[in-house]
Amino acid sequence: MENAVLEKVHNSENDKDYTFRVRTYNKVSSKGLDIFPLDSFEIASDIDKADAFVLRSFKLHDEEFPSTLKAIGRAGAGVNNIPTEKCTDSGIVVFNTPGANANAVKELVVAGLLLSSRDIIGGIDYVKSISNEGNEIPSLVEANKAQFKGYEIAGKTLGVIGLGAIGLQVANAGLAMGMQVQGYDPFISVNAAWELSSDVTRSGSLERLIRESDFISVHVPFSDKTKGFINSDRIQMIKKGATLLNFSRNELVDEEAMIEALNSRHVFKYVTDFPNPLLVDNSHVISIPHLGASTAEAEDNCAVMVSNQLKEFLLNGTITNSVNFPASYLERSTPYRVTIVNKNVPNIIGQITSVIADASINISEMVNKSRDDIAYNMIDLDKEPSQETIDKLLAVDGVIRVRQLPHHEFS
Repeated sequence: MENAVLEKVHNSENDKDYTFRVRTYNKVSSKGLDIFPLDSFEIASDIDKADAFVLRSFKLHDEEFPSTLKAIGRAGAGVNNIPTEKCTDSGIVVFNTPGANANAVKELVVAGLLLSSRDIIGGIDYVKSISNEGNEIPSLVEANKAQFKGYEIAGKTLGVIGLGAIGLQVANAGLAMGMQVQGYDPFISVNAAWELSSDVTRSGSLERLIRESDFISVHVPFSDKTKGFINSDRIQMIKKGATLLNFSRNELVDEEAMIEALNSRHVFKYVTDFPNPLLVDNSHVISIPHLGASTAEAEDNCAVMVSNQLKEFLLNGTITNSVNFPASYLERSTPYRVTIVNKNVPNIIGQITSVIADASINISEMVNKSRDDIAYNMIDLDKEPSQETIDKLLAVDGVIRVRQLPHHEFS
């Protein structure tokens, strides 16, 4: 981290009746919010000194964060609407919900495959245009339907780039529809590998997949490193007459180069969930109005997942599915738990444990995890630390945040 946090935060949360304050942005499913226990959580959209934020697509980049803020939960996978670096510097954990909307996105990708293989949309528009023709409609349909014909996707090759929660479901769905499927993901997780059908061919290179596929579906997380991932060079590699589907992020594709390839008919169709002025008037683009996660089931799933993650973090310090902090879990062994966020530099752990030892406190259990420039510690103590001990922990150079967790969740 380039800018050290000068104000170190301590929130005394060891009172039995402590109430965590969670501020909601957007409309978050009640199935998720109902997970927070009413006796220890206050949930509202107008809370000033919140311990946590829960949101969907609301943009937080211009928001002022209260010093009490410890966590932000995004009910969805993408976190472009959250200033993650700013959060990391302040010791604020950012959670997302990978996989919670995977089935919803997969179903829309399947719809995109079918819509791009035949001119279904054009055919529907044509039928609407002859709605006043009365009894002539059947004969007009028969006379003009040939202009909307296409081809079957069975037997065609589907290339899936990125085999995470969504990509692996898309790959498996392609197989179920009779397609030949190849996938590319050099960083596939063990869990994803177990769920991926053995009939999916693992492509040896991204370039090979692009050249050989009739349909290419992109499922790559967006970051500064992946911006323009499908660039002009890779677009030129696409098999002539193939279709590209992008239900991840519009910034992953060089859309100006894509428009050129579409107009020259090198690429047959571009199906995207992210319309913009460059795309909407092009007859070779199917622009879907960002419906990937727009199902009641997906919204419920995301809300439930993020609420569980925030509840466990606020009550026990557990970190699951964070985009800026390491995954961390420690089963409670005493009623007295402290969590510490610090810069990931040498000798801090020794200083922290020395402060605890000098206070004649024993460490029952401890977990230390790091991710890039940040480290996170969960420490169970045999007795409650005094305010003086907390102050000394805060005074350790490189420590960003210290939390005393509530006692009442220990059992």
